[in-house]
Amino acid sequence: MVDSTDDVDKLYEFGERLNDAKDKSQHRQDYEGIIVAANGSVKAKQLAAQLIPKFFKFFPQLVVQALDQHFNLIEDQELGVRVQAIRGLPLFCKATPEHLSKIVDILGQLLVAGENVERDAVHKALLTVLRQDVKTSLTALFKRIGSIEDQSAEDLSTWDSIRKKVLLFLRDKVFPLKAELLVPQEPMERHITTLVKQNLQDVTAAEFKMFMDFLKSLSLFGHNAPTERIQELVEIIEGQADLDAQFNVLDADHIERFISCISMAFPFFKRGASGSKFLNYLNKQIMPVFDKLPEQWKLDLLKSLAECSLCATTQDSRQLLPSVVQLLKKYMVRRKIEEVNYTCIECLLYIFHHLAHKTPNATNSLCGYKIVTGQPSDRLGEDFSEQYKDFTERLSTVEDLARSMIKKLTQGMADQNKALAAAKTDEEKDAIKTQKQTATIALRACNNILAMTPPLHTKTPKFIGDQKLNLSWKEATKPSGPPTATVAGQKRPAATTNGSSSNALKKGRGAGGMQHQLVNKAFSGIYEGGRTSGRGGNRSWRGRGRGRSYH
Repeated sequence: MVDSTDDVDKLYEFGERLNDAKDKSQHRQDYEGIIVAANGSVKAKQLAAQLIPKFFKFFPQLVVQALDQHFNLIEDQELGVRVQAIRGLPLFCKATPEHLSKIVDILGQLLVAGENVERDAVHKALLTVLRQDVKTSLTALFKRIGSIEDQSAEDLSTWDSIRKKVLLFLRDKVFPLKAELLVPQEPMERHITTLVKQNLQDVTAAEFKMFMDFLKSLSLFGHNAPTERIQELVEIIEGQADLDAQFNVLDADHIERFISCISMAFPFFKRGASGSKFLNYLNKQIMPVFDKLPEQWKLDLLKSLAECSLCATTQDSRQLLPSVVQLLKKYMVRRKIEEVNYTCIECLLYIFHHLAHKTPNATNSLCGYKIVTGQPSDRLGEDFSEQYKDFTERLSTVEDLARSMIKKLTQGMADQNKALAAAKTDEEKDAIKTQKQTATIALRACNNILAMTPPLHTKTPKFIGDQKLNLSWKEATKPSGPPTATVAGQKRPAATTNGSSSNALKKGRGAGGMQHQLVNKAFSGIYEGGRTSGRGGNRSWRGRGRGRSYH
């Protein structure tokens, strides 16, 4: 429509009369005139977008007409009209809070706007509404990241686009302002915690990590939080790990999720929360089928268990030890062979020490030791000499293999130093540096094995129960270049994880401990297209499909 000064002049008249009127509700015709004039020229639409919300509260009988017209302005072809209409949305809720949830929902949908100025207007409007009523606003906003169950197939793409933008807004705009917005602190932190917990049914790994990082940052779960609150965080993680589900060794999604979740929960175990549910699930569901696991997950699982063994209870330790000893014997061969997984042996010996330290007499029947505690479980009257002979022979073989490997690695590293000095291209130097780094990790693993085996040759060993021994992959390493980015949902090649031979001991995870390569990979790419079609309404660690129409 062609711009007309008549439209604008009329709007100014309507606006002036309403401004001057003591009882504005008596000027219904002027407000209706503003609503009608919003169909006029571009300038008239921009002015109407200011006046409609300004006088909205005085005409409750015109709510439907006013909102419908303003929403039409939000969808106008002219950017300037849309921006002005967006800026006016918070005014609708200022004096009439019953419309707040609807306005927040509309603003949430508008986060997908392509123009920067339009998107900025949406951000500012949402923050304004959040400051007006943070509890109601957050509740409405979180509805945009809920389950897909009520979405039709054709709406999934739209729903997912909006959902992604809402998550970005929460992460970048809301979470950093938690100290300002979450007031009063404790009840509001409790409210947003509840909202998060209610909307975790269908999240990717990266989204889950984002929410958990936010919850950890709340005072509610801070350093002085009681154990029961820390346990609440563990229970949230347990829900994501599907610990009530039957384990399927062919379900790579579940395996990845379990390892990522137990790694995420480990810091909370150190703060006093119980890891028994994870360890029980591991013992009953995963350890019996450990041999059938895909190779790329075996080492990650053992590394996770090695760290968590520090926090195992006496009961957990007693239940886990038989499975750990059985697995340890499989890796500690009785005859000298070329293919030995030293990192797995390092993990298992570390686990064995820390579990046995908590329940030493449980090793009597498993390894033939003679540890006396005065309890019937000592089983000192039974003959377990064969177990002792078998176990110590395996220890001796592994020690010989580890010493031999240390010699090979030491010589190999010397050769690598010479090769590095002779290398001419950056590619050659980087390849040699990577080989040296791998050899260094392997050397640490072998040295750790030789540090853990000597006490186990005696009939009454003193098990290691402290953290003085640094696991090989936890040592800080300086990469030769920037780390290679990983793609969310992409599987790692087995060669980078399983450490299946003496020549395939892998690079560690750096100084980050449990935040290892698996977790970094699983939790990467939250907003980089990592979502794929998931498992319908069920939780999928790698992705899912969603959707909802605009209105």
